[in-house]
Amino acid sequence: MGAGGGVKAHGEVPGGPVVELGCRVRFEGRIWTVAALTGGQVRLVAENGEVMALLLSLLFADAGFEVLDVPGAFRVPPLGLLESLPEAVRERALAWERHVREVETGRPGGGGCAGGPRAEYDPGTRTLAQREEAKAAELSAAGMPTSVVTVRRMRARYRREGVWGLVDHRATRPRTALGRADERVVAALREVLVAGRERSSGTLGRLRVYTERLLAEQYGEGVVPLPSSAAFNRLVHALADGRGLLGSARQRRWRTARPAPPFVPTTVMAPGELVMMDSTVLDAFVVLDDGVVERPELTIALDVATRSICAAVLRAKGTRSVDAAQLLAQMMVPAPMRPGWAEALAMEHAVVPYERLLSVDARLEGAAARPVIIPQTIVVDQGKVFVSSSFIAACGSLGVSVQPAPPGNGPAKGHVERAFSSINTLFVQHVAAYTGSDTGERGKDAEGEAVWTLAQLDDLLQEWIICGWQEREHDGLRHPMMPRRALSPNEMWAALVAVCGYVPVPLGREDYIELMPVKRQKINDYGIRIDYRTYDHKVLNPYRGECSPAADGLWEIHYNPHAPGQVWVRLPKPGQPRGYGWEEVPWIHHTLVSAPFTDFTWQHVKRTVARRADRAQHEHDLALALRELLERAAAGHGTRREKVVAARARTAATDGAVWGILYGQQPEAEADEPGEDVFGDGADDEELLSNDDALSVWPAEHTAMSDSPAGAVQEADVPAPRRCQVTVYDPFEESLRW
Repeated sequence: MGAGGGVKAHGEVPGGPVVELGCRVRFEGRIWTVAALTGGQVRLVAENGEVMALLLSLLFADAGFEVLDVPGAFRVPPLGLLESLPEAVRERALAWERHVREVETGRPGGGGCAGGPRAEYDPGTRTLAQREEAKAAELSAAGMPTSVVTVRRMRARYRREGVWGLVDHRATRPRTALGRADERVVAALREVLVAGRERSSGTLGRLRVYTERLLAEQYGEGVVPLPSSAAFNRLVHALADGRGLLGSARQRRWRTARPAPPFVPTTVMAPGELVMMDSTVLDAFVVLDDGVVERPELTIALDVATRSICAAVLRAKGTRSVDAAQLLAQMMVPAPMRPGWAEALAMEHAVVPYERLLSVDARLEGAAARPVIIPQTIVVDQGKVFVSSSFIAACGSLGVSVQPAPPGNGPAKGHVERAFSSINTLFVQHVAAYTGSDTGERGKDAEGEAVWTLAQLDDLLQEWIICGWQEREHDGLRHPMMPRRALSPNEMWAALVAVCGYVPVPLGREDYIELMPVKRQKINDYGIRIDYRTYDHKVLNPYRGECSPAADGLWEIHYNPHAPGQVWVRLPKPGQPRGYGWEEVPWIHHTLVSAPFTDFTWQHVKRTVARRADRAQHEHDLALALRELLERAAAGHGTRREKVVAARARTAATDGAVWGILYGQQPEAEADEPGEDVFGDGADDEELLSNDDALSVWPAEHTAMSDSPAGAVQEADVPAPRRCQVTVYDPFEESLRW
């Protein structure tokens, strides 16, 4: 016998259908209502009034037996929804719950309550119909007109939905911020808002005009009227607020680029597992050569696991793929202490297992407290610097995988974007000539406040990274054993390196060359020509006109855009690893142009010098124009554009022609000895130079503009001044030092 006078259907699992008074069942293909349950018998009443009495076992044994009205399972009242209702509606529903329970059990609190029922609601003496009539009369007398049908309906709702079924659902109807706005107006306005995400910001009046125009195109002129201006503005905010459809253009682009939720946090467990790399223009002016003031460009590599800035490169505008590759080299070698730095910035004084690391990597002796992290995966944006073939090849040569972020998706590399913001607030805003994040925040004469050169600011930045960033607690760094304490990047690196280990990766001369941009082309009789620059040397003699052993028959050539005065060619060398080695090949006019220049400078000269002869003569004209440009800019007589071009070239050379000033010294590059046969053709190069339009090289301290007109060249009978020695950083010698 089931609870409350019901019995479980035979074979049903606990909690299954229950046969009880009033339920409807299917028996012998007909619908019956259970009228009585006595012992093991049941009395059924058909829809036509026919009465049948039979054993429960026979009822359950029928093949078509089915309980049609299954009582609802017990459900916990939705208290959260009840709390959201107006107090009057909630109190009315709870009052009906007490009335329904009293009708069914005789007690307002249910059958389990102490105390006896009132006489008119006693189930032992009054039928259910009589109790329903009594409750209807009681409520009507209390000032709430109620019929028996209403009481019966409320009982049915309570059985199906619990107390939520007793709620006046007029109060639960969904309310929309759109009010009673025309759906056609809403659809048109939403379409206009979505279409304007990529446009410049405008006023609400423009939205009204565009919406009215769209409605006229879709439904005809004047068919769909717009609401008043106030109602339209409320409708705009109801549709746009919180969806990234209003606000500044930058905010809308950021919201559009954001991936669809839910957002999954980036979880990394080892240093170098995920490194993010990006560039930005620094919000501060620096002084380049000749007093040219410009905002530099900063490129950093950020390790996500430790939040360490593994490397940072500060350049004049125009970051190249070689600068991105330079970050790879910086990350894999210890940062040396620079002159003037406090001893506390040394790694031996940092919170790292210095003695253990020193026993593995002797290069850490005298190094600054910046982690040495070998990247496994690098996340970059779609900038041409980071997706260039040379950068991809450089990463591939070091076993680093490159993962480009979706176009325009800043949140995909949010860690490095946030790092740039922190660098701006923690360091850059304290630098003289700070520009602010936009022109509205810029001072009256920010350019006039510039006092730091690019090299000086870079030195300050590198020092700040060690003492201001690596030692600063980061709220996103938490140790599992100390979750309440924020760690600094150096502390997190020390904790992880103790678990993951440390394997040094020393870089040699060949590794630095491998990281440079690459070209593949033939070696002709005149040598190698790249962008109207011809490179030649006697080491190329055996390979002129020959195909390389590679499948495409072309020779591999590496070059440095910041010092295009020479290239490196991979040539067969028996006895070398893989049977190949690198040979340096100079530009044939490297003695003509003594001042440092970059590929950026060369491109400017190409745009200003028209070609009027064959390629060889045009290259010679370009070399002359390049020297004249650099001399004019050095004397202060060039245009502002020419001064900027020359200043960037000299800054790039000062920072290091190949990899920048990584270690705070610049060894001198060796010059060719006078009379050396560089090209292997039996002629003295100095003699070739003197016969080539009687050109000579001006020393660095000599100003050609001091006593001769611009572009003047030395006559053949005038003794040639001494050759200029240009001090250029040599990474190959530096690799031997390490």
